[in-house]
Amino acid sequence: MDRTAREGLAQAVREHERFLWGLCYRMTGVSADAEDLVQETFTRALASPPVRTEALRPWLTRVAVNLARDTLRRRKREGYVGPWLPSPLDTGEEELPPPGVEARLPGGGSTEGRYALLESVSFAFLLALEALSPKQRAVLLLRDVFDYSVREVAEALNMSEPNVKVVHHRARAAMAAYDRARCLPTREFQARSRAALEGFLGALLTGDVAAAEALLASDVCALSDGGGQYRAARVPVLGLSRVLLLYRRLMEMRGPPSAVEPRMLNGLPAVVAVFPPPQRDPQVGTQMVVRVELGADGRITQLHSILTDRKLAGLRMPVPA
Repeated sequence: MDRTAREGLAQAVREHERFLWGLCYRMTGVSADAEDLVQETFTRALASPPVRTEALRPWLTRVAVNLARDTLRRRKREGYVGPWLPSPLDTGEEELPPPGVEARLPGGGSTEGRYALLESVSFAFLLALEALSPKQRAVLLLRDVFDYSVREVAEALNMSEPNVKVVHHRARAAMAAYDRARCLPTREFQARSRAALEGFLGALLTGDVAAAEALLASDVCALSDGGGQYRAARVPVLGLSRVLLLYRRLMEMRGPPSAVEPRMLNGLPAVVAVFPPPQRDPQVGTQMVVRVELGADGRITQLHSILTDRKLAGLRMPVPA
């Protein structure tokens, strides 16, 4: 391939970067993994380009999905220390768009599928995908998020159309629990989530235990993702009293944050906090994202804390005053 052809191919490949990043992020749930996978896909495309460059997207999709499946298998094989949570993604002040309107999110594609683009980067959706095999995950995302036809999925993943239908059916069955509890990121739901999160953290900072307790469901669950890098609960913490005790101890151990900023992450409100460097324990992280999931009654059913550097690498951190 001469230089002109190579430059033309590189430009053609870059036109699909947004879509590939969105697909890889949804496949792996980690922004840093998505970056690595897209770069490796591009490297392979330039090193050994497809014969038919006019049909580039299906080829790139197949390479990216295969790389993502390898990443998921390696993650499962190596194990993960403590609860696994997706890496936060800054989605700005977006809400669920009306049908037919494309959301301005990493990933491109169509919102005509079963799940809109904004919903499909929510923590609830990404955690639900953990119940799917890598192949089921790829088929579901292409069919129900990016609105691929059965034929297009078959071409992109090198599968027969009957096999695509079988895998898709099983993937949807595995998502049934998510579908039943589905809460779309509308403005109203975003406002309720923000009020609950900020109310809970504010009550902790002021020592108002009763106010903090009133915002928690009796069966609330706290998940802390330290990834073995930072000190965090290595099992889910269940129940109102235990969760409240956990967060009170965290506040005592860390002290007040040096900078806090509310942010819209993965379609819902979150808080990004920076803490002073620890003087004694290097396993106490200095950066954290805290977010919540709400039940039907508006109480907090899940509290998520993400501390791992790799999970937070793509976020802009607030600067202490």
